[in-house]
Amino acid sequence: MSSLAQPLAQNLVQSVDWLAIAPPTIAAVVGLAVLVADLFVGDNRKALLGWVSVAGLAASVIMLLPLLDGDRSTFCLTGDADVCSYTADTFTLAIQFLVLGGALLAALLSVTALKDADRGLPEGEFWFLLLSSAAGAALLPASRDLATLIVALEVASLPAFALVGLRHGDRRSSEAALKFFLSSVTATAVSLMGISFVYASTGTLYLTQVADRIQGIDGQLTALAQTGVVLTLVGFAFKTAAVPFHFWVPDTYVGAPLPVAAYLSVVGKAVGFSGLILVTVIALPSYADAWGPALAALAALTMTVGNVGALRQQATRAYSAVRLLAWSSVGQAGYLLVPIAAAGYSDHAERSIGSTVAYALMYAAVNLGAFAVAALVGRTKSLNRVSDYRGLYASNPVTALLLAFFLLCLAGLPPGIIGLFAKVTVFSAAVDAGLGWLAVVMAVNVVIALFYYLQWTALLFRAPEGEAVRHRVPAPLTAAIALTAVLAVALSGAPQLVLHFADTSLF
Repeated sequence: MSSLAQPLAQNLVQSVDWLAIAPPTIAAVVGLAVLVADLFVGDNRKALLGWVSVAGLAASVIMLLPLLDGDRSTFCLTGDADVCSYTADTFTLAIQFLVLGGALLAALLSVTALKDADRGLPEGEFWFLLLSSAAGAALLPASRDLATLIVALEVASLPAFALVGLRHGDRRSSEAALKFFLSSVTATAVSLMGISFVYASTGTLYLTQVADRIQGIDGQLTALAQTGVVLTLVGFAFKTAAVPFHFWVPDTYVGAPLPVAAYLSVVGKAVGFSGLILVTVIALPSYADAWGPALAALAALTMTVGNVGALRQQATRAYSAVRLLAWSSVGQAGYLLVPIAAAGYSDHAERSIGSTVAYALMYAAVNLGAFAVAALVGRTKSLNRVSDYRGLYASNPVTALLLAFFLLCLAGLPPGIIGLFAKVTVFSAAVDAGLGWLAVVMAVNVVIALFYYLQWTALLFRAPEGEAVRHRVPAPLTAAIALTAVLAVALSGAPQLVLHFADTSLF
């Protein structure tokens, strides 16, 4: 009897590939360690927690290197090794690099922000929340079943609400957190309803099995499956800040501490887009005729509303620099949606998704750079208006040149070569899929965006009003600006570093 029970017990025991799950696991463990250490570290040594967090995120990024030699999967079905809950493939590693690298740069910005806040922000809680969110964001692209996908989404999102509203007694911060919370909870509720319908009609949560079974479901369940697909897509559209689910973005970015706004602009988007890609391309390719046109319409609407919103920002309005970056990020979300929509029309869906990954990597590097310079200017100009950047070249020539370079990359103009090439890759994905009208809408939006990006760039080199104020750059902020600058310059010099994703098998 015992000899029969032993093999059965062995079949039920999962063998965990610890190397595959190392990147999100390290971030989560360091987050817990920082929270516990906060209880025992004196107020005068709280800065150590920040550097431990930075080291933990750096270790998570480094642990991606051993995974480059091939795809790895773990938490697989005991009877079918091809059906797994966690897969570290090319797509996963690219998004994990973006997410953990973005969190690392946000952490460097946060070290200075926490010091400047002079205990206005609780340090232990801040670092725990940032690392927890980063761990969830790193888990999401590796998720290959709907349950893990939703859990990862919430682990990434819930700490982010708290980070936005962490400043005690700050009305703007509380209002921003509430708007973010309400919109995100709505998105989660809608997604969960959709996923429950998909599960009810297919009997499985694994993405590859959903793709197989949803094509041959019983006629009575067709309406249930279609409703589930629609609700799931609507939920993820909320997370990507696609129009009309974008209303929380400007106020949330203004109300949050600036490093948190930078984190949300890059990592928050990566979470939404990677979830949307997994659900559409892997789980629901048979519904491409439904989600393809829907995402194309969302892309056109999102880029247009985002760019027009950025164009309307008044340079002298309080926090107009942050608002402009917020509206710009909505516009950029529209560009990121284009190749996902194209995947619904294309015979080579993976190549289209590769265009989104390439564009997201470019956007992450230069947008974090722009936020890093905004954090520097915000140390002396607390209202952070666009007009506060006038004459920045006179006081900080290197910083002004770098901000100009970041803005030109976002605009897609030389010398920001990587911005230009990434936009061309997105254009070609739309044209190849037969979405000529969407390529035209994108071209019009690129021209609209040129106006406000160039207007801000020109302001940097105008004569300052009054005496030029020199901005002292602390070491962590210097490191963040330098890292983003090196990445942006390297990608402009060798754009194939990210553009090869458009020709690579990601899954």
